[in-house]
Order: sequence, then C-alpha cells, then structure tokens
Amino acid sequence: MNLVSEVYRTSTEQADKVAYHFMGKDTTYKEFEDSVSRFATALKELGVEKGDHVAFLLGNTPHFIISLYATMRIGATAIPINPLYTTDEITYIVQNGDVKAAILLDALLPLVEVGLQVFPDVHSYVVCETKPDTFEKMQALPANVKEKVHSFHQLLIQTKPEVKPTMMNEDDTAIILYTSGTTGHPKGAMLTHKNLYSNARDIAKYLQIRADDRAVTTLPVFHVFALTVVVNAPLLASAQLIIVPHFSPKEIFRIGRELQPTVFAGVPTMFNFLYQFSEGDPNDLKSLRLVVSGGSSMPVSLLHNFEEKFKVRVSEGYGLSEASPVTCFNPLDRERKPGSIGTNIVNVENKVFNELGEEVPVGKVGELVVRGPNVMKGYYKMPEETAAAIRDGWLYTGDLARMDEEGYFYIVDRKKDIIIVGGYNVYPREVEETFYKNSNVLEAAVLGIPDPNLGEAVLAYVVLKEKSTTVDELHAFCKEHLVKYKCPKEIIILDELPKNATGKILRRNLKNQALSRA
Repeated sequence: MNLVSEVYRTSTEQADKVAYHFMGKDTTYKEFEDSVSRFATALKELGVEKGDHVAFLLGNTPHFIISLYATMRIGATAIPINPLYTTDEITYIVQNGDVKAAILLDALLPLVEVGLQVFPDVHSYVVCETKPDTFEKMQALPANVKEKVHSFHQLLIQTKPEVKPTMMNEDDTAIILYTSGTTGHPKGAMLTHKNLYSNARDIAKYLQIRADDRAVTTLPVFHVFALTVVVNAPLLASAQLIIVPHFSPKEIFRIGRELQPTVFAGVPTMFNFLYQFSEGDPNDLKSLRLVVSGGSSMPVSLLHNFEEKFKVRVSEGYGLSEASPVTCFNPLDRERKPGSIGTNIVNVENKVFNELGEEVPVGKVGELVVRGPNVMKGYYKMPEETAAAIRDGWLYTGDLARMDEEGYFYIVDRKKDIIIVGGYNVYPREVEETFYKNSNVLEAAVLGIPDPNLGEAVLAYVVLKEKSTTVDELHAFCKEHLVKYKCPKEIIILDELPKNATGKILRRNLKNQALSRA
C-alpha cells in the first residue's frame, strides 16, 4: 500500500466526501482523484517518466496537493522547494536534484527565462494560474521560452484521466526534501513511498485522526511537518483538509468560526500570534479537539497560557526531514509532560546514544537516534554524508537529548549549530557562505539569539576587508541571496573575531557577548 492507492480507494468508496476546502470551495475525493489522474497523464505526455525528478515551487493551494499525488502516481520523484527562495537557492537545488520538469506559481514566471540559462536540463515548466492575466502573459513570452511553458489549468481540461494508479516499489523514492546542510549547501533527503506512507499512517493512528476530522492546513505544505501531519495523514484517514494560503491569526479565527475545524498544527510562533491576537475570540476555536506543535520547542509558559485561554490541550512532538519526519509525540491517552517531545510513536524507536554508539542510562544526555520504516534511504548523491547519518540502522539526529524513566524524551541542546527561526531550520554555515560571496567580507560568524516572536533569530558578526561597506549594504546583500527567514536580524561589524590558539573562531565567546547585550 501507498498514499496514492489509499486516496484512490477513498475516491471510489467515498466519492462524494470532501477532500479539501479552498477559498470557499469544496472538492470531493472523486473530483480530487480526477484532477490527479488528469495531471498524471499530462506529466507523462510532457515526457516525465518513472524515476524522473519534478520540482515544485508552490505554496498552499490545491495545485501542490494535485501535483504531489500525480507525480507519485506515475512513479516520478517530487522535489518541493520554498517558492520564496532566491534564484541562487533555487538554482542549486534544481541543478543538484537533476530536475527534469518544474511546476511553479505564476508569480515565478520570470524565473523560467532565467532557468533557460542556469538550468537548461529542465525541459518543461507548468505554470499554475492564480491571477486572471497569467495566461495572456504566458502567450506573450518569447518563442524559445513559450515552447517549454504549459498552463496547469489547460493541461487539466485538455487531458483525459487514467483509470488506475501506476504500480510502484515501496522503496522507490517518492520525494527528495532539501534540508540546510552544515557544508553550506542543502542535502537532499530521499524519502521512499514506504517512508511517507508509514509515517502518515502511524501518526494518524497515534494522534487518532478520524474520517470526520477537518484539518487546518496553514503550515507551508512544502515543509515536511505540514506534508505528513496536515496533508498526508488526514487524506489517509479520509478526512478533510482546509487549505489556507498564508497564516494569519485573523483568518484562522474566521475559519474556526465558519468551518468548525477539529485539527490544527503549527509552530510555536503561530501559537504565540494566536494567543496575542487581541481581536480573537477563544469561542471561535472551540471546535478544535486536536492541537499539535512542532518545528521547535514551545516555551512552557506559552503552552500553559494558550491552553488556559483556548481550553484545549497542546501536544508537542519531534521530527526531522530525514525521518519523514515524526519520531516522537506526547501521547493523547496518557500524561502530557510540558517541555517533553513525548514518547515513541507507533512503529518508531528512539534511543539516546553516547559517542561510542552505546545506549546511555535513563536521565543521561547523549545524541538522539531513531530507527523505523520512516527513516530515509539516504541523501541524494551524498554517500559519505549518508554513511555518517545512518549507522547500523540508526539515524543520528544530531540533537542532544535525555529520556526519563517513563520513556519521555527531552531535547537538551542541538549538537549541530542549527538555528530554528519560526519553525524553519537555518544553518550558520549556509548564511556564512553567503557573506563570503561579498568581496569585501573577510570573515563571518553566524549564530542564533532568542527572539520573542520567532523563537530564534539570526545574528551575524562580520569582519570587513575595508570599512567602506555599511551594515545596510550587508543586509541588502543577504536579502538578495537568502530567503527572508535566513537573513540576519542584526549584523555587527567587528575588527576581528575571537579565536583560539589554532585559529578556530570561538563561537561561545560571541554567543556570550550576544546574550550579554540582550
């Protein structure tokens, strides 16, 4: 079994049941399946075959859901990319990911002309229309560009649906998720059909997601947390998605009032905004029965305040892209421990190891490791990194944790220098590499600092070759090369960075300096 076959089964057995609601319109499972089938056929006619890679530059719209299931249906591999990424970031992923076709929002139409030069191996672009004049703009493109561009809407209405999903091997790669890497470039985690199906199935069972649930899908669907918890798991349970293009507290309260959702998943930043929203009436969210938080640890005070105001329990969990992503969650049928990431979910095992790969005693700190059917098959074209991450069947997460006597896990610190901004992972090396692209930057050191709204923010210390470059110019340079959440909130110019005797930058000194300024 896989996600495609299970959704197909629902479309035949419960054809009139609503699969998703978007912008005031309901779409049934039968209508969803019809669109998936048509678009799968269209992709084949564009030359996309089993094993080919298809990039998605899409946000929270039905285009993403249809494209994902159509791509998996024909055995091709989806590569979701944040559509807000800069051209540099997109180019690396498209080139490294050997992308053959791309599906993108109409707002990114200018990227197609750029793509002809920087990623010429992409032979087809499917543009998803969200504005009335998009088709006219496509028709006005230069001939050499126009021949590669196709309308998502036109493909759907002009293509006949197939009858059944294509058979595929459970170990075939379904999705490659690019995660920020410590080497300065993101790594492509290869998730199989088995990985995606098992984690959606197991988290749906663990969180007791039901067929009568209505899940708010406002987390970015190109992110693995949303993909599993509020897309694949609800669809697998024959539930309904309420697709929300952008997170807005006002919109969430309106949806709560008018559509009576039962499931909400978010990152701590979202919960903080909902809690602080002065116009929000707690009664508007009274239909919620399951509320989950992930992406980063929620401050215990915020958790208690949110629960008290909205009279609903918030369950925290843990996951990472390499594990599809969920490994732990606070159980619904037992005690919830604030500050804990919970216990093993169904069919997944977590342990805490020391540096020798041995399990440490209860209460001792070590590296969190995980194994189960959800663990990736490896990093795309990175065998050495794969061997370092997966050892003796265990995925090493890079996070330091401890386990209590009842099997609840607690994240103590991050072994990696990761910064989590509003639920998004930012690796210092990637930002530092961007600074080094500036010809006047001699050295750069990047770290995370506490932020009341986003959990953490990026702080950069920079040493210049010449004093002519200003902080404002450095901010502008970052905005040109990095997506917004990776850009430093603050840039501090120093004469030199603190180093030890071997020349290694003393990040702890910089961290202490930053915290003393707070």
